[in-house]
Amino acid sequence: MVKPVRKNSNKNPPILSHEFIIQNHADIVSCVAMVFVVGLMIQATSPLASVFIALQHNVTEAGEIPLYSPGVKDWAGVFFYSLICIVIHAIIQEYALDKISKKLHLSKSKLAAFSNSGQLAVFFLVSTFWGADIVLKEHYLPEIARLWSDYPAPMPFLVKLYIIIQLAYSLHELPELYFQRVKREEYSSKAIQSIVTLLLIALPYFLNFNRLLVCLLLLHHASELFSHISQLIQTIDKDEKFSKVARLVSNVLQFFARLGSIILAILTLWHGLSKGDQQPLDIQNGYFNTPTIRLSILSLILGLQMYLIFEVIKQEVARSRENKVYTTVPKPKVQKKEKSKKNKKVSHEESDLPEVDQNTNKTLRHKQKVK
Repeated sequence: MVKPVRKNSNKNPPILSHEFIIQNHADIVSCVAMVFVVGLMIQATSPLASVFIALQHNVTEAGEIPLYSPGVKDWAGVFFYSLICIVIHAIIQEYALDKISKKLHLSKSKLAAFSNSGQLAVFFLVSTFWGADIVLKEHYLPEIARLWSDYPAPMPFLVKLYIIIQLAYSLHELPELYFQRVKREEYSSKAIQSIVTLLLIALPYFLNFNRLLVCLLLLHHASELFSHISQLIQTIDKDEKFSKVARLVSNVLQFFARLGSIILAILTLWHGLSKGDQQPLDIQNGYFNTPTIRLSILSLILGLQMYLIFEVIKQEVARSRENKVYTTVPKPKVQKKEKSKKNKKVSHEESDLPEVDQNTNKTLRHKQKVK
């Protein structure tokens, strides 16, 4: 579980110690980012700094709307914007989530779940609205044929920046495992999850399947947004009045998002791109529309969607088993034992009395039973 980072003004850890870096990691990372910004203002270092800050691989001529293609220099931008993601992560944690969690008085496990879901809910909220804006402006979903027409089509500025930010957020999760004090037994699984997410976004991006990638990310982010909102509701809702409804809505949206992703992938990779101009593999010009690559990407997407559906079903089965364990009624044998103990105590107390008093007690009990 992730432990939320909170600054303690009473303790001053040694400089460059682990505790010092964890407490002040946002300030340290912001200073590193400022080095690139200052370098952009100096004429000697401006070309190098612009590789990290500005978007690279512009393929348009002067006077036209800027269009971009993927390239190796994009990893420099991914690194810089991952620094920005670390700073924003710390700001959200300190000025929003920590203040809310103090008022809720949550336990350690619920506090970790609240911080994790709160961070991801903010990211998925921004990504969902940003992705929906791109899809509507570029007319991807109303005109589904645009997903495979003019391949390999260059990207507008917002599309490339959107994908760069997605890659940067996945990359920033690796140092956040250290900054957020993730337990050792969970470190490897979370690190593998971040690396796999980074590769799953980078692979279609550098193969020029960017339009399909934006639509798939939109569906995934929308479903994950409601999933983490339901997780927040379950964490806060102590009486469980809204938890079941939120979980049901989340599961339904998860199912439709996976189904929609499968349909879009089959339409684009199996149907649409196969009808386009078939050329041999040309890495220099960015042409990867070959049957082997398309079927490989399609099988990867289908396998991923099936795995995500299986995880949702697995979580629901585990949750239903936990509910059965908690709702089991205790056996009535304990009550019988208590009654027998009480009867033994009464008989033991009566044995200490003289015979006359014992007879009077028996007659009184008999009259009470008759009444």
